[in-house]
Amino acid sequence: MNNQGRKTVFVIYYSMYGHVAKLAHQICQGLERAGVNARLYQVAETLPREVLDKMHAPAKDANVPVITPALMKEADGFLFGMSSRFGMAPAQMKTFFDSCGQLWMSGAL
Repeated sequence: MNNQGRKTVFVIYYSMYGHVAKLAHQICQGLERAGVNARLYQVAETLPREVLDKMHAPAKDANVPVITPALMKEADGFLFGMSSRFGMAPAQMKTFFDSCGQLWMSGAL
């Protein structure tokens, strides 16, 4: 909980083409209106730029910081946003989840 007594929720997303990013921004606005301290993060891209260019994926929003496992301890809660491909989470999101294993094992989350 932050110094104003408001809960802090991280909205963490992966968006290749920007659709999920737009939803994540809207969710942050709604959380703020509801009295929650919302912080927006994106997960790191794992594909090389040349592959993304061939897929016609736009550049990521440089104004949204990339989440790291170390930051996760600062949140009271998390909302994750991602598209799916054949019912699976994107590899970028799975890579981030895997990087949080130590936090989960220690009970820090």
